Amino acid sequence: MGRAVRLERMILRGTEERDLDAVLKMEADARRWVIAWPQKAHRDAMRDPDAEHWVMEDPETGQPIGYAILRGIQNPHGSIELMRIVVSRPGRGLGKEALRFFIRRCFDDLGAHRLWLDVMEHNERARRAYESLGFVREGTLRECLKIEGRYVSLHVMSILRNEAVKAI
Repeated sequence: MGRAVRLERMILRGTEERDLDAVLKMEADARRWVIAWPQKAHRDAMRDPDAEHWVMEDPETGQPIGYAILRGIQNPHGSIELMRIVVSRPGRGLGKEALRFFIRRCFDDLGAHRLWLDVMEHNERARRAYESLGFVREGTLRECLKIEGRYVSLHVMSILRNEAVKAI
């Protein structure tokens, strides 16, 4: 990974130790959509050769405005998971801009055949964003998570290399 990438409204770069407090805060703020990890889990993902942990940075302030984690980048079947994507200011198109980058990253740079993710059933905004870029719902893991005393289902979604050409 190593280098920073400038997009239209953000800079994407590898997560560093100094970013972890901001990452944990964004995760806590997004707890309705993401199950929080302890700091150690983020550190492990940052060091994992089979993962990439990215920070989205505001180019004007240099402050983290989101993060994402890819896992399975060494998968022999070419199936990479977008394990997390969180933005601190949803509804402004930042997540979608980053998502386009990660689609290109996985297919063009990492040679993936398939990029997949899961999304909580009640996260309609994210699901619509994924669908608008070509992700297809493969199925539902019914009531597989217990969050604050209630069960939540996850939709599994993916996009294949030949579909991504049309999406980005």
